[in-house]
Amino acid sequence: MKIAIPKERRVGETRVAASPDTVKKLVGMGFDVIVEKEAGIAASIPDKQYQEAGATIMKDFSSTVSQAKIILKVQSPLHKGEGELDEISLLPREAVLIGMLSPYSNREQLNYYIKSNITSFSLEFVPRITRAQSMDVLSSQTNLAGYRAVIEAAHVFDRAFPMMMTAAGTIAPARVLVLGAGVAGLQAIATARRLGAVVSAFDVRAAAKEQVESLGATFVFVEADESGEGSGGYAKEMSEDYKKRQSARIKEEITKNDIVITTALIPGKQAPLLITEDMIQAMKPGSVVVDMAIEAGGNCSLTELGKVKEKYGVKIVGYPQLATRVPRDSSALYARNVLNFLSLLYDKEGKTLKLELEDEILQAAVLTHGGKIIHPQFQS
Repeated sequence: MKIAIPKERRVGETRVAASPDTVKKLVGMGFDVIVEKEAGIAASIPDKQYQEAGATIMKDFSSTVSQAKIILKVQSPLHKGEGELDEISLLPREAVLIGMLSPYSNREQLNYYIKSNITSFSLEFVPRITRAQSMDVLSSQTNLAGYRAVIEAAHVFDRAFPMMMTAAGTIAPARVLVLGAGVAGLQAIATARRLGAVVSAFDVRAAAKEQVESLGATFVFVEADESGEGSGGYAKEMSEDYKKRQSARIKEEITKNDIVITTALIPGKQAPLLITEDMIQAMKPGSVVVDMAIEAGGNCSLTELGKVKEKYGVKIVGYPQLATRVPRDSSALYARNVLNFLSLLYDKEGKTLKLELEDEILQAAVLTHGGKIIHPQFQS
């Protein structure tokens, strides 16, 4: 049974869906692994390492996927007009496609999968349950993104992070505010603390307080009668009254800080607006905002996708997919997530696929199967 690992062609994507380590394991399971030429080059993985792990290198996308039963991707395949190649039209019929397929922003792609009878699994929907922790791509990727957000902030910040006591005088530590204490936010807190910053964090979920404080940061919270807990450990959208009080508290806090990192996302919806232009105007000159939610519209009204913009003396960083800026590690973690997910689809004894869609993990992640849309959120 052939597994294809094509090269990622979406703009800015540097990751790859398999590492030499996972290729070796796939070959050991009995799969015939085909890797497109230079698929891992942006993640510092040369073709030779894949060959040494047992993979066959093919020259282009078409020859890589043409006979594959399973196709492993990082992002969704390109369709006509999206890029240099119409990847979807080249996918073999009745194949199994696994990746972070972003169906909320790529709904039209589901129709292509249906036409070709492709079974598609979107790994963003893997449930956050104990059994699925090793398959949780959102956690593995946003963990690295949270780390990288602090590195990007440090790169454009015009001061040092830690307190320094020198003969020439004392340098005060940088003050960092993290908005959103999920996986990305907690890693941003930990990284900023390691660099010596004084850190505080805001979250609508009261349950985040203990985690924030365990990392040595100060928890900022707006009292509310409603719960901020959403499904799957995410925050939920709050009432208008709460948003007004939240906005006032955030404005108060950001004027005290040098760096603000925003991580707030609500699955399937526009990112909540947390930082307005008047808040940016109130920040100290030389301050930095890193908007990690830019691909969902952004948490800051002035963020521009893919750019570092300066306004009112504040640098606003809008780099998308920050995990792509540490591609070697993000690819390695993603590849292990995919390998663990794939184990649910594989019968070791018969060395065949077993699509037991009643499994709660597969049931949550499957988008299309048997020429139909299966996922309830996309059936209408």
